[in-house]
Amino acid sequence: MLIGFTSEQSQLREATRDLLAEVSSEDRVRALMPDPAGTDPDAWRQLAGLGLPGIALPERFGGDGGSLVDQGVVLEEMGRVVCGGPYFSTAVLAAQTLLAAPDGDPVAAELLHGICATGLTATLAVTEAGGRWDEAGVTLRAAPSASGWELTGSKTFVPDGATADVILVPARTAAGLSLFAVPGTAAGLTRVPLPAMDQTRKQARLDFTAAGGRLIGADGAGWVAVERGLRRAAVGLAAEQAGGAERVLELMVDHARTRHQFGRPIGSFQAVQHTCAAVLVDVEAARSAAYYALRTAAAGSGEASQSGEDELAAVASLAKAVCSETYRHAADAAIQVFGGIALTWEHPAQLYFKRARSSEILLGAPAYHREILARHLAL
Repeated sequence: MLIGFTSEQSQLREATRDLLAEVSSEDRVRALMPDPAGTDPDAWRQLAGLGLPGIALPERFGGDGGSLVDQGVVLEEMGRVVCGGPYFSTAVLAAQTLLAAPDGDPVAAELLHGICATGLTATLAVTEAGGRWDEAGVTLRAAPSASGWELTGSKTFVPDGATADVILVPARTAAGLSLFAVPGTAAGLTRVPLPAMDQTRKQARLDFTAAGGRLIGADGAGWVAVERGLRRAAVGLAAEQAGGAERVLELMVDHARTRHQFGRPIGSFQAVQHTCAAVLVDVEAARSAAYYALRTAAAGSGEASQSGEDELAAVASLAKAVCSETYRHAADAAIQVFGGIALTWEHPAQLYFKRARSSEILLGAPAYHREILARHLAL
């Protein structure tokens, strides 16, 4: 499978990089870190103006009809600048879950139109007290009511959960695990922002007390859409991690060339050379894994066969595990090359260090994804 990019995708990369230099500069990223919302409405409108929220969504929903490879290009660029805001939670995590809902589902179609056309923000709330990303970890309950459905229970570590317009919530009913859409303003929903080491990606605890929600798809058949959405989100996150790791390497090499000690650049010292070379090898491997996963996901979109979905399950977990560890290793190596200044508030390396740590456990840690990979390889 070829993993090169078309001329249109290269142009998309350039346009995205230019836009992010304006809306996600280091100064703007830092300015939003103490903000509980962590998002800039003007930046979100500019991203929407370029069509980025709907870039991988079909035209029938108002999207651009692009592929997950196109979105991967955008995410890789976002990773390079530690972009915050609701893009990943909305355009990847929630949108791909909605796209996996049964064809013609009115609630999913309405929300996808909103993401593409009206700037609607959304997220997917899976994890609970146990921090699990699998079906067995979901215990929140839903029961029918006179007006639809009512959800009771808690979710935690929900990306952009305190600000999303709509929360997609897997919950258990008498028929099994189902998927619901809950408005962010629903009565009975309490949203509490959580403190996090990585202040560029906001998280929240959500408590549901008979909160009203709308069923997406069939009652008892919701996990299929959630699982498909999580796989594609893992691929998108891997692309973002690869972009972050690549940028960390660039910062390391630039510092090694310009920082002098004992009258010579520190890049002339063998220990620094070996450190940078090792990160380069890891970054190239991570990019290859992410690109292959993007191609696999794009090839399996739409009416995917079960064999294609099984392949994606393995490839997505492989990419997520590899890119998570590469980003962490690159961020750790940067601390060694830059020295103690890299962990000071003023230095950009600490932003990548913290994002690497938070991304590593988002959607499941490397060990979790290795278990998935092993199951699909029948090991």
